[in-house]
Amino acid sequence: MNIIKVLEKIEENGFEAYIVGGYVRDYLLGIESSDIDVCTNARVKDIMEIFSDINCTSNDYGSVKIITDKLRVDITTYRRDLRYNGDRRKVEIEYVDNLIDDINRRDFTMNTLCMNKDKSIIDILGGQKDIEDRIIRCVGNIEDRINEDPLRMLRAVRFATTLGFTIEDELYRQLKENKELISQLSRERIKEELTKILISKNAIIGLNMLEELGFLPYVGISYNRDIVNVADICGMYSQLELLEEFPFSKEEKDNIKAIQNILEYGKIDNNVLFDYGLYLSLVAGEILGIDKEVITSMDKDLPIRRVKDIDVTSDVICEILGTKPGKVISEVYDDLRDKILFSKLDNSNDSIKEYISSNREKWFDEGAVN
Repeated sequence: MNIIKVLEKIEENGFEAYIVGGYVRDYLLGIESSDIDVCTNARVKDIMEIFSDINCTSNDYGSVKIITDKLRVDITTYRRDLRYNGDRRKVEIEYVDNLIDDINRRDFTMNTLCMNKDKSIIDILGGQKDIEDRIIRCVGNIEDRINEDPLRMLRAVRFATTLGFTIEDELYRQLKENKELISQLSRERIKEELTKILISKNAIIGLNMLEELGFLPYVGISYNRDIVNVADICGMYSQLELLEEFPFSKEEKDNIKAIQNILEYGKIDNNVLFDYGLYLSLVAGEILGIDKEVITSMDKDLPIRRVKDIDVTSDVICEILGTKPGKVISEVYDDLRDKILFSKLDNSNDSIKEYISSNREKWFDEGAVN
């Protein structure tokens, strides 16, 4: 099933249906988009019945999601927003049968365009002209829109960044004057928008815009002007000073910390490749301005990739040193690792045993063997 079939199936059951928002905007800009929003005068119960033969789920916000191998669609009933709660999330809506009412509740004119099953564009608020002019203009009263949901302030910056658009003068002024509203947003919502800015090829422009608008303290970041734009999101976050707690996953936290450690070390060598692996080394290397082919070549020639690759067992080390398992074993392995990584010792059992035997006094002198 494709998106046109979705529209046709809704209409065959007596309802209206249009593709709306970002997909239509991106279609006009020649940008591929995988997520599609559909608006309709059908209620959730009707939609669930219409698509009872395929995988679809509904939620508390009057939306039905259809996910297939080739399709990801959110179908939402026409609505009018009536009231927002403390953090400006929608808590009270009214379902309506009028497309115009639904369009008038949206954030920016470029996101109000609709497309019917024949791929004809329905443009009620002049969004197509604003897309042609590459300008971000608010729907209706600007102050009302951003007070309803301050996330729209970050979305304006995100769209300006990712699409290369300009924010209309009055909207820009209002964003600057109302910057404190961002503090009402959850860290999750802020992170979501900031991440979309940071993964853009225009990320530096976006960060500069956040700074010019005075948003940075409320977003919870600061940054150095020497920041390097890289494709990896953890690579971008590793270059920021995070003034507030961000809801990172454990993997994200570990990767950000690892990249920061490499950047502080200031170079990519066999130690870095051994400790952090090729991918994180490439990310940090890009920030440091090191050719990725050089790093890849170094990684290819890496003599060992983990301690277990060292060709001697702990039992043999204990036997040579005449000691029991303990801290000394890890100290010996650390020494062997460094020697092997930097080609000062062959990773062969005979060479390693000879090295340990010849340097036995080294660990005695350092107090490692009791």
